[in-house]
Amino acid sequence: MKDIYERLLAAASLRSTDGAVRIVSEYEPLAGVGTPLFPPTVKAKETNSAGYLVEPRYVHGDETRVVLLDQPQSQANRCETALLDAVRRREVFIPYLEMVTESYGMPVRMTSLEAPHRSRDAYFRDSVDESGRKFDETELGAALRDASSGDLSAYLRLVPSDLAYGVWDSHRKRRIQVKIPRAYRSEMIGIKPLIGVRAAGRVDRLNLAGDTVELTDSGWSPSALEKPKKGVKTARMSELGHGMIPPSEGLGGVSVTSVQRSASLSLAQLATLRFGNASEDLTAAARALIASIALLGDRLAFSAPALHLRSGCDLLMVSERIEWVQRGRDGDPHLEPLDLATPQGALELFTIAVDRAREAGLQWASEPVVVRPNTSLQQAIDKSYLIAGVGAAESE
Repeated sequence: MKDIYERLLAAASLRSTDGAVRIVSEYEPLAGVGTPLFPPTVKAKETNSAGYLVEPRYVHGDETRVVLLDQPQSQANRCETALLDAVRRREVFIPYLEMVTESYGMPVRMTSLEAPHRSRDAYFRDSVDESGRKFDETELGAALRDASSGDLSAYLRLVPSDLAYGVWDSHRKRRIQVKIPRAYRSEMIGIKPLIGVRAAGRVDRLNLAGDTVELTDSGWSPSALEKPKKGVKTARMSELGHGMIPPSEGLGGVSVTSVQRSASLSLAQLATLRFGNASEDLTAAARALIASIALLGDRLAFSAPALHLRSGCDLLMVSERIEWVQRGRDGDPHLEPLDLATPQGALELFTIAVDRAREAGLQWASEPVVVRPNTSLQQAIDKSYLIAGVGAAESE
């Protein structure tokens, strides 16, 4: 693993012939090839109806229709969740921000490894420290706020995973907004999709009669009139979970010939990272450290033999290749195997990277930066907990 680190150290600053790390995996549905999988649904602009993201691409040189099963943002989130789980198991520590509070007796937490905009999310903008100061006005918050492309040292110290997965400070209206492209990218597609249909409905064995009910403060009752009086609140029986719903045609998933995951770590992007007045040794070690975080997240999230994307989309890994991508003398990229198949190997590589960065002068946070919501955000959180089902999933 030390040899892999030395190679990564050189590659992350473009001091070798390595240009990227590439991971290519093939999966099949858990129930077997051809059984339906359910991609994420989107609304079509033209019809405003639900559908799947299907597009033409070149696969092995041939134009082929593919369906998107998991987009890059979602894949990055899976890596971040896996990293956070490892932190909570105390297998590893990577600095992050954490908003902590409670609502109606239930604990509420949001970390920069979970927030939609990572460390630049409005959750942290609208938080305060223990003394009540706005987070952006604290020493650490201001360091992140005032960072620039020429000095990302605050991100390195406080939220290094942001440098791997990308971040854009779009919530703070400043002349210069930090915008860091992702160095790690992954997506999953299904090849040659056949889109299926299914009948969706509800069968009620008692087949309760009546379609319209009247609502009162104490509950509801069947309407005695064919047309309720004006001013009376009404609802349909199906809205209360009763009665029959005639079957209607709905999306039935897709059948594909294979599922492919393609992930890459851009060493060229890592080489653009700057850390102010940091020495050349620390800069190189920091870039290698960010690379090791990206590889660790990938291995924690995707090295298992099976993968659950969402309901109706469980997959079994068929094959996987992890490769160095080098500049080829004949014009074609040269691929060389990278022995990093397991989380244990990636964790060892990460540990070496942390030690080497510290030797070069890195000062890393040893605990998360903890904040709490300001009054407005706390009120919004409390309101969400009054709505059935909202908040409960977040606290689990």
